[in-house]
Amino acid sequence: MSQSGPVGGVSRSLRGATRSLRGRAGRYRLAAALAVLLAVALIVVSAGRDGDGVPAGTVRAAQTLGPTEGALSLVTWPGLVENGGSDERVNWVAPFEERTSCRVSIKQVSTAQELVDLMSNSDRRYDGALAPPEAAGRLIDTGHVAPVNPDLVDGYKRLEPRLRALLKRADTVYGVPYVWGSNLLMYDQRAVQPAPTGWADLFDPDRAQRYGGRLVMRDTPLALAEAALYLRSKRKSLDITDPYALTREQLDAAAKVVREQRPYVKSYWTQPADAVSAFAGGEAAMGQVSSYQLDVLSRAGRPVAGVVPREGVTGWANSWLVGARAEHPNCMYEWLKWTSSPDVQRQVAEWAGVAPANPQACEGDRLKSSFCATYQVGDDAYLKKVIFARTPTRDCDGERRDECTDYAEWTRAWQEARGLTR
Repeated sequence: MSQSGPVGGVSRSLRGATRSLRGRAGRYRLAAALAVLLAVALIVVSAGRDGDGVPAGTVRAAQTLGPTEGALSLVTWPGLVENGGSDERVNWVAPFEERTSCRVSIKQVSTAQELVDLMSNSDRRYDGALAPPEAAGRLIDTGHVAPVNPDLVDGYKRLEPRLRALLKRADTVYGVPYVWGSNLLMYDQRAVQPAPTGWADLFDPDRAQRYGGRLVMRDTPLALAEAALYLRSKRKSLDITDPYALTREQLDAAAKVVREQRPYVKSYWTQPADAVSAFAGGEAAMGQVSSYQLDVLSRAGRPVAGVVPREGVTGWANSWLVGARAEHPNCMYEWLKWTSSPDVQRQVAEWAGVAPANPQACEGDRLKSSFCATYQVGDDAYLKKVIFARTPTRDCDGERRDECTDYAEWTRAWQEARGLTR
C-alpha cells in the first residue's frame, strides 16, 4: 500500500518477452586499498534508545575501504535487483559477485513498512536497503541507516544532482539514488473528452463523477500530496505551499477530497500491472499512473495519453541506504559503485520500466532515445518541475517546528479516507 512508484513486481505477462540485454555490464574497476587492514565503515558513537525503543545513536560514514568481506545482504523490491531468476538474460548480480567476491543474498519486500521493520530490527544486520521516500526518511531519522561517504562511490557525481539532494541532511549524505519516476495523469482518449489538464479532473467531484467507477488511484498515503496540490489551486485560503508538509487542517482537507472522490474510484493500485490491466481492458477511463504504465500501453497501441498536471507534478526516487548495523560495509560500498554505473543503470531501467538515476545510461547505444524521452531522463527542465516525495515530518522537513503532520498521521488519514478504518 505504501509504495511510491513502480517498485513492486513488474508483470512479465504484460511486458511481453523481455528484450535481450546486451551482454554483461561494462567493465568494472574494483577499487583496492591493499594497505588497509580494517575498514572502518560504521562506528557507533552512542547507542541509546528513544521512547519508541528504536536506536537513537549516531553513526559515522566510512572514511576508508578495505578488502571485501565475501558477502552482501540486501533488502529490496521484486524486479529491481535481478540475478537471472526471472529471466536468465537479466542478471546484474552475478557479474558483481564475480568481480568483488561478494556473495549477494536478497530479501524482498512488498511494502515500505515491511522494509522499515526489517531495517529497524536490532536482531537483523542487513548491509543495505533500496528504500522509497516514505521509508528512507523514517530510517534516517531513527538512526537505522548510516551516512554515506560519496567520495568512496565511483560514479556518485554522475547521478542526477536533483536526486542526490533528496537524501541529504545538511551536508551529510544518507543514500545513493538508484531509479526514479513521476506521477502523471493518464486517460483513455476515447472515454475522456475534452482532455484533462490536471488533478482537478481527478479530484473535483463534479468532474470525477462523469467517470464514476472508472477512476484508478495509487494506494499510498503519499497520494494525499496530489490532493493537496489540487487544493493549493482550489482553496488558496488553506495556504498550501509544500504538498509533503501539511498542517493538520491541510491534511484533513486533503483527506476529505480523497473521501469524497472514493465513490467514483474503481480501484486503488499497488502493483503497476494492475493499473495497466484496468486501462487495457477498458475498465479505467482516467487515473494516477507513472511513465511505466503510459509507456507500456502506448507501445501496445492503446488509445491513452498522459498529462503533466498543471497544478504540479509529483515524483519519487528509490535510493540505496547503508544499514547502521551492516556486517559487510566494504561489499556494500562496492555495490553502491556497481549500481551507479551506466551499464547497470541501463539494465535496471530497461527491465523494470523506470528512469535511471545516472543519465549516462542514455548515452551511446545503451538505452533507446525513445525510452529516455518517455521517462524524461536527462531533461533538466522537467526535473526542476517535479516535486519529489519525502517522508512527512512534524517539523515540516526542518523548516518550522511541530506545525506539520508526520507519516503516521498521513497513514491514518489515508486509511480513514479510503474507508479502511472506522
